[in-house]
Amino acid sequence: MASSSRQGLTSALRGVSTRPNGGQRQPLEQQFQSLQLTPAIVHRRCMASQYNGRRDNRNNDITAAPEFDFGSFARKFALANYARPVPVSPSYFSRTPSFNDRYLTLEKLFRAYSNLPLIPAADAERIAWKTLADLRQSFGEPVKATDYVKCLTIVKRLHQIHPELKPDAVKSALQDFKRDVQAFLNVTNPIPIDKFGRALGVGKRKSSIARAFVVEGDGQVLVNGKTLPDYFGRVHDRESAVWALHSTDRIDKYNVWARVEGGGTTGQAEALTLAIAKALLAHEPALKPALRRAGCVTRDPRRVERKKHGRVKARKGFTWVKR
Repeated sequence: MASSSRQGLTSALRGVSTRPNGGQRQPLEQQFQSLQLTPAIVHRRCMASQYNGRRDNRNNDITAAPEFDFGSFARKFALANYARPVPVSPSYFSRTPSFNDRYLTLEKLFRAYSNLPLIPAADAERIAWKTLADLRQSFGEPVKATDYVKCLTIVKRLHQIHPELKPDAVKSALQDFKRDVQAFLNVTNPIPIDKFGRALGVGKRKSSIARAFVVEGDGQVLVNGKTLPDYFGRVHDRESAVWALHSTDRIDKYNVWARVEGGGTTGQAEALTLAIAKALLAHEPALKPALRRAGCVTRDPRRVERKKHGRVKARKGFTWVKR
């Protein structure tokens, strides 16, 4: 039975009849009937499907495998070849991504909260902001000076928002620009007066350091064991050394014993001015406004500018000769 069906199917595909009068071509209906699968062929195909596919154990029904979407597979495979990670920050490809992200955040907050009420700059909390060098070191990026100035302007503007209405997002954004040490919160330690009635003041100027003991007396001044005229030859240096006493009319009410070192005579004399002023404030704190007006309280940070190569001095150039 199986051999006859196989022979009939092969003859039908070749267009040859197996009947005695097979020299003639069969009609179309007969050819279609001959192409129909016999029960034996169906049985063999079902067995193969049962072997390769899945079989349901409950009702013994043959289930085909799920359809495979070749289109979606091809698209995913093509995208996998050209896929790349997307940067988290929009400023990833710039030279200063960390600074740019914070700058964009400040601009967004400024646009969102620019209508909030402000307080005067003098009434706002005094905060020491990071300098350009500190900002470059903390971010590790070459921040430009112009960008730093623009950013600091927005930072100070947001800091003037009323403290009770300032949002938390603004506070967290300003935290990145604050210095770790706030100099405005430091409290100066008072200079004590020892059991002998002496107050020690320390002053600096250029490379000179002066330590002065001030005690109530009749106006005697000793510098490194010498009198004031003997140690300072110039009159200007003598006046500078005791300017704190002279400006407050205390020249004949206190004695001074000082020790100075480093630098020249001018630097030592001006360092002694600051040292005597600090020690004098320990005896009479009410003299601070008068000493401040006289310029004896603040340290003078000026120094000689270093010489540059290609110049005679710091800025002076060589004489240009035409011939």
